[in-house]
Amino acid sequence: MIYKGQNDEYLELSKLTDECKLTFDNDLSLPLLFVWIKGDHSEFIYEGSTKQLPHNTILSLSVFHSIEFTKLESARVIKFNRQFYCVTDHDSEVSCKGLLFYGAQQLPYFQIPDEGLEKFELLWKMFEIEMQSTDDLKLEMLQMMLKRFIILSTRLYKAQMDISKLQVGEVDLVREYHYLVEQHFKTKHSVKEYADLLHKSPKTLSNIFSKISEQSPLQIIHERKLLEAKRMLRYTDKPIKAIALELGFDDNQAFSRFFKKSEKISPTEYKNAQEGNIANSSGLLT
Repeated sequence: MIYKGQNDEYLELSKLTDECKLTFDNDLSLPLLFVWIKGDHSEFIYEGSTKQLPHNTILSLSVFHSIEFTKLESARVIKFNRQFYCVTDHDSEVSCKGLLFYGAQQLPYFQIPDEGLEKFELLWKMFEIEMQSTDDLKLEMLQMMLKRFIILSTRLYKAQMDISKLQVGEVDLVREYHYLVEQHFKTKHSVKEYADLLHKSPKTLSNIFSKISEQSPLQIIHERKLLEAKRMLRYTDKPIKAIALELGFDDNQAFSRFFKKSEKISPTEYKNAQEGNIANSSGLLT
């Protein structure tokens, strides 16, 4: 089921099975997706690692994610573009920037608890009904329902990531930090640079993150750089020297030490191991 507006607004509701392919459309403007997994024992490959997710788990995906379902009973998908609903422009309404989308986290997802399932099922049914409407209020109604879906999702994600126990201002700092790292990780490499952008001290950021995670602000920067390095080594033909420079390293040796400290192998060894292993089967999201 697809809605297309007069100003390139795009919303799509679809259902997946194990034989379906999930893709981003090149002609859409930075589309975002919610993938609602139905059924137990779902399995997919993400960044070379196999992950399992339980029934009623929702993934929040953006254009840089790449997953391949290897086991999937079924899934519901909500795909929308910036023209339909821009989560950054409407961040004051939904507060998902830096959490569900546009954050430094590798793959945001959450599970719908039994007591919250009725709300999501009802909202999906309302989506389906409204998609068949033909009146002039269709766009506004669909936007309102997507907004509600995002708000419900953000609440659950915050609760399951222990973010909800922070004060409102602290939550906003965490969100904005993740968002800024996602935007600048190639050029800004110290916590102080991000602290300056947020008008806070590095110690303040460290104290806030220590309340919700064992991961420090510096580790978040390093993990995002490492993730990008692995993506470029796996999916591009860029030489290692060019990758190192793009990620802000002065030379190959510094990049190699950084990479090997985490992966226990050199960038060259990692790249060689990945050759020929890029997924092309059904269920690929790129």
